[in-house]
Amino acid sequence: MNIHNSCKSAIQSCLDTRTFAAAHLYNDEKTMSIHIHDCYEIYYSISGGKQFLIDNRFYDFRPGDIFFINQYESHYLSQIDYVTHERIVLSIYPDYLKRFSTEQTDLNYCFTYRDTAFGHKLSLSSEERKRFLYYMHKLSEKKEFGQDILDQAAFLELMTFLNRIFLVRCEEDQALEISREEKTGGAHSGQIDAILSYVNQNLTEELTIQKLSAHFYLSSSYLCKIFKDETGTTINRYITAKRISRAKALLAEGYSVMETYAMCGFQDYSNFLKAFTKAVGISPKKYAMYEQ
Repeated sequence: MNIHNSCKSAIQSCLDTRTFAAAHLYNDEKTMSIHIHDCYEIYYSISGGKQFLIDNRFYDFRPGDIFFINQYESHYLSQIDYVTHERIVLSIYPDYLKRFSTEQTDLNYCFTYRDTAFGHKLSLSSEERKRFLYYMHKLSEKKEFGQDILDQAAFLELMTFLNRIFLVRCEEDQALEISREEKTGGAHSGQIDAILSYVNQNLTEELTIQKLSAHFYLSSSYLCKIFKDETGTTINRYITAKRISRAKALLAEGYSVMETYAMCGFQDYSNFLKAFTKAVGISPKKYAMYEQ
């Protein structure tokens, strides 16, 4: 298969063939601004350092790190040091993976499952890095008989390998979370569960810290403290994130932008536009166009 020297050409090839494409980048190709597209992407760092912004969350991108980007997740790659950033990028058409998935093996899992502390990023061990590059080297540019089948086999081996690592990390992350809960005794878990449930059921209402404090008979400072301790984020950030997620779902279902912001609890359109664009990377109107 052809190994591209540009992310843009790899993405276009992926979309044209509805399979997958690979790019091996040695230079500092001018990165696209915050963008989304219809394919999955895997980024693997070989050398140098970058910073990734994915759906409004920043990650360091160092040698041995690998990122899984779902379709329509906004992302942006920026420079954080002066070393040439060598990396491999795989663009994958989602339906192509679904064709080879089974009831026992979901090859989309590493792109679609996000209920983990590590989110989109994995840091590969030395042995895992060697295995990753081994499979990439099997994707040959030779034009020999049967090479297309061998490329497909190598790609499926690679995706099986990566999903196995992802599953192991998920299990380790869940075990760590259980250990933390056992150590803390879940002191505030019941209160936080009640607060989260209330927020999720009342997203269209005006949700302020003062109103939540009054509803749960807690002081504002105590409410903010236990919420941050248990969830790792603030109440206002959580509410905004839930409203943005709800907005994305409504836009994907065909609701207009004006209908959507009112159904998500934003008090006025300007606040909705600012919050959505900051979180997703594009305006609600453009996002709705991509989802059509």
